Amino acid sequence: MYSDKHPKRQDFLAVVPETLGTATVVLVAVVLLCSIPGRAQSSSSSSQANQSQTPSDQKQDQVPPEAGGPTGDVGPMAVPKKTPQDEAPPPPKPKAPAENPQYSLHVDVPVVTVDARVVQKDGRPMGLPPEIKQRFKIWEDGVPQKIESITTSEAPITAVLLVEFASTNYNFMYDALNASYMFASNLKPQDWVAVVEFDMKTHILVDFTQDKGAIFGALNRLRIPGFSETNIFDAIYDTLDRLDRLPGHKEMVVVASGRDTFSKITWDTLMKKVKATPNVTIYVISTGRAFLEWVDARAGNTMGGTMMRMDYLQADNEMNTIAKLTGGHWYAPRLEGELPDIFREVAQAIRNQYTIAYKPTNSKQDGTYRKLKVELVGPDDKPLTIKDEKGHDVKYQIIAREGYTAKHEVE
Repeated sequence: MYSDKHPKRQDFLAVVPETLGTATVVLVAVVLLCSIPGRAQSSSSSSQANQSQTPSDQKQDQVPPEAGGPTGDVGPMAVPKKTPQDEAPPPPKPKAPAENPQYSLHVDVPVVTVDARVVQKDGRPMGLPPEIKQRFKIWEDGVPQKIESITTSEAPITAVLLVEFASTNYNFMYDALNASYMFASNLKPQDWVAVVEFDMKTHILVDFTQDKGAIFGALNRLRIPGFSETNIFDAIYDTLDRLDRLPGHKEMVVVASGRDTFSKITWDTLMKKVKATPNVTIYVISTGRAFLEWVDARAGNTMGGTMMRMDYLQADNEMNTIAKLTGGHWYAPRLEGELPDIFREVAQAIRNQYTIAYKPTNSKQDGTYRKLKVELVGPDDKPLTIKDEKGHDVKYQIIAREGYTAKHEVE
């Protein structure tokens, strides 16, 4: 294995006496050769160790970019659900006062951000000139707040399309799914969208991706529903639980009848979750109004028709409440032909909003729910009057969250 030029071999041969016999030299050579396989075996085991690590590294390298979501490690929708241990612990017990305590007081007031949209009477978003944009005023629990900044949201969309797919009202759901293509078609290359469907449970069809083809493919999979259960309370709670782990503002577009048939989560529990989840705006496109028209035309005032009518009216009221709480909007189309315009309006509303940032005067981090009110005011602190090019008053409405839950301070 070694040549005569190898320094170790030359030194060793230099000290071998010439009187040694041939057998002695052969014995020495055998000893040298026996030491070589050991090194080869060690090198081989090291190579195998490296090879055993290679597949996991290659597996990580093979993960497609879109699987990481819009924000890296916490980007995907498919993150583990929160466990009860993840919830905020109860307030700590007061400590006994020490003699002559030495302490310093530091209050860190978190910045609150509120997304507001200005829409016209017909629901279309309305852009504001820079001088009018500075006329925003915000109240927290009736107390005016000092606004630190007002910016126009230009960040990419991070949205979840949550679709009910059950064997109830299937004809209208088929048209709603087709209209969902309109929402996907209006996406820009930098937007991130995930598609989730639900019946008894939620199923993530495609995680956050910027590939429109993947979104279309996910919608194409919704062809034959398997169950008639519509557990929308569980579905919204689960989706909010996952979105709560993503930083920045997020949107949820719900296409559903709003009827809940078998959820483990109650309405009160869902309301607490909606109020406690910041930076998520929910838009609901209810599919029940068209079904009510069908019931009125066929079932009339029968007992079954009356019960079904009450069920859908309650669902509409619940979905409208959720949308308003988060600063979103509730749509109740009567005809399938309204859906493309609705999805187009939702996409425009997401992109045309103002982000208002302020530090609340109430610096307590006590986990309480605080009511918000956002208005455009004039120099006289009265609601601002906006006129069009012809000098006519423009009727507008400001849509924003109705409140937020303050952080809970934990030692």
